[in-house]
Amino acid sequence: MIISRSPLRITLGGGGTDLPSYYKKNSGFTLSAAINKYVYIAIHKTFEDGFFLKYSNYENKKEINTIKHPLIREALKITKTKDKNLQIVSIADIPAGTGLGSSASFTTALLKGLYYNQNKDISKKDLAEQASKIEINILKEPVGKQDQYIASHGGLRIFKYLRNGNVKILKTNIKKEIINNLEKNLVLYFTGFSRKSSVILNEQDIKTKRKNNEMIKNLDFVKQLGIDSLKSLQKGDFKEFCRILREHWEYKKKRSAKMSNSYINFCYDYALKNGAMAGKLVGAGGGGFLMLYTQNKKKLHNFLKKKKIKKIDFKFDYNGTKILVR
Repeated sequence: MIISRSPLRITLGGGGTDLPSYYKKNSGFTLSAAINKYVYIAIHKTFEDGFFLKYSNYENKKEINTIKHPLIREALKITKTKDKNLQIVSIADIPAGTGLGSSASFTTALLKGLYYNQNKDISKKDLAEQASKIEINILKEPVGKQDQYIASHGGLRIFKYLRNGNVKILKTNIKKEIINNLEKNLVLYFTGFSRKSSVILNEQDIKTKRKNNEMIKNLDFVKQLGIDSLKSLQKGDFKEFCRILREHWEYKKKRSAKMSNSYINFCYDYALKNGAMAGKLVGAGGGGFLMLYTQNKKKLHNFLKKKKIKKIDFKFDYNGTKILVR
């Protein structure tokens, strides 16, 4: 049996500028971090022919083309898998549709495992590019490249999305002490809403392709906020980082009426009044997790648990996609 693992992620700045509809015209920028919450893929050869798939559903298919799960089907194709007797099982620490990049984590873990099953290795860059190709080019999902790259590489990283489609990876040059402080003071709270990110990202994608001036200006500004967030962390200026994070959330909400709702707004405002200094929804929006920065986690949690909002503590992951069992 082979077991592979990919980390989920949070975006600290520049989210939304990693979509091709934007970066092919203006270039994009994200400050991204992998976290120690994972998607696991187990691959096992069986005696009986067929593809036995267990995820949130169950499939038993004889041919790859008849597989309903699009990511599994296309991953088997792109890896040119010859085996006809595979059991593939996925398990996740966090449910899908919660804004932490689970589809990219699923895809990178699956590709890594399928290649290993063929006694082949794949570089982190090629892994990210193949996962991006499946979601963006083959399945035509309105998503960007951030999730695939941070899942593959792990760590706290700067990604620059160039107009020619290439992704440049840069070191953050943030001192370890500051990273530890950031990790200590960030926390995730589940809003109770799961959603399909493409519903919201499709609106952004269409408007950007149509050169909607308001959308492009919004993304331009969010990109600059991401760059400013990096600078504030390089200086260890958490007060400025929090100011930018609050502003980021306000601009993010302007991109779509579906970005937030009255309950999410209430949770956010309540958190800021009771221990949080800043925050935003992680991912496309519309639900999932609120990422909050606080220097008093105990106070914040004591207040939010009264509202029955589930807390998730995490640390940064520095391994990226890897094989656990071989």
